[in-house]
Amino acid sequence: MIRVLIVDDSAVLRQTTRFILTSDANITVIGEATNGADAVAMAERMRPDVITMDIRMPKMDGPQAIRQIMAASPVPIIVVTGVDLAHELDLSTQLSKLGAVSILQRPEVVSAPDFKVFTSKLIEQVKLMSTVKVVRRVRTEAAALSDTGSKLPMPVLKTPVKTEIVAIGSSTGGPAALHKLLGGIPADFPVPIVVVQHISFGFVQGLADWLNDACQLSVKVAQAGEKIHSGTVYLAPDNNHMLVDRLNRIMLNPSEPIGGHRPAVTALFQSVAQSYGPAAMAVILTGMGADGAVGMRALYEAGAVTIAQDEASCVVFGMPKEAIALGAVQQIVPLDRIAQTLTGLIAMQGASLEKEKSL
Repeated sequence: MIRVLIVDDSAVLRQTTRFILTSDANITVIGEATNGADAVAMAERMRPDVITMDIRMPKMDGPQAIRQIMAASPVPIIVVTGVDLAHELDLSTQLSKLGAVSILQRPEVVSAPDFKVFTSKLIEQVKLMSTVKVVRRVRTEAAALSDTGSKLPMPVLKTPVKTEIVAIGSSTGGPAALHKLLGGIPADFPVPIVVVQHISFGFVQGLADWLNDACQLSVKVAQAGEKIHSGTVYLAPDNNHMLVDRLNRIMLNPSEPIGGHRPAVTALFQSVAQSYGPAAMAVILTGMGADGAVGMRALYEAGAVTIAQDEASCVVFGMPKEAIALGAVQQIVPLDRIAQTLTGLIAMQGASLEKEKSL
């Protein structure tokens, strides 16, 4: 039985959420909180499997409550809101920073045509998020440095050609992982980076803005037909598969979702494998499900360098685990070493090419 705590200042919306959730025999509601402060206390006392959280509440708002819960008693949190986040980029960015949080847009009225879809999605998300492993989001620098991963030597990978592109795929926990990874890459990184991050509709621009502020690289939402360049990170936009052709151009494809995802990591990885082959590097980060695994296998078979985030540093060890199970991963690397791994490989390639020229 999945134990859920509902957090919302509206009695009507709490009742509606309870009705939806308890319509599934595998879900039970163990409590209701009317504000963020009560939610923090109840989360620590009741230890729910999942929390549904409103954004705007008295005493303490949703983002503040999420931050405190993730620091004190981490639990998967689903933000359920009527706020149009596509027009609230600051709020979207704030929520993106908080780790294992899923976001669902609630219809304005129960009679709305899409309310049935919302009901199904909420139940599905509660079931999925109940399987998520979450980690404390607030750590001291000393604690971060004490991680086993930070002490590991940088893996030495070999590739016979000069890398021309890096492709990255991520899902649950991905925004924070991308923040860490991309923040460690220098401004003179000589190849473009393309990224598919599973994210709620309307959030991708906020994610791009947040990452852009934190990185030495330029981060932007990709546009159809634009040429990719070094020093820039391209995020897949909403509702389109992002592909890259051999002329270094972004292609956006609104074809059917792959494994329920559009954009899909596998679509990007397969296009990179076809267009670049051994001249590519790929990284699969934290995420629920199996998206990216088949695409990573295509990259591996094409001779690309393939890297997966390790289990200990993942919020959800789903996507990396599936790629590893397919035999598609050359190296399993802690999150705090992936940027150094990529930059180290690029540097070694440059040195090798210079040496060949001098012979």
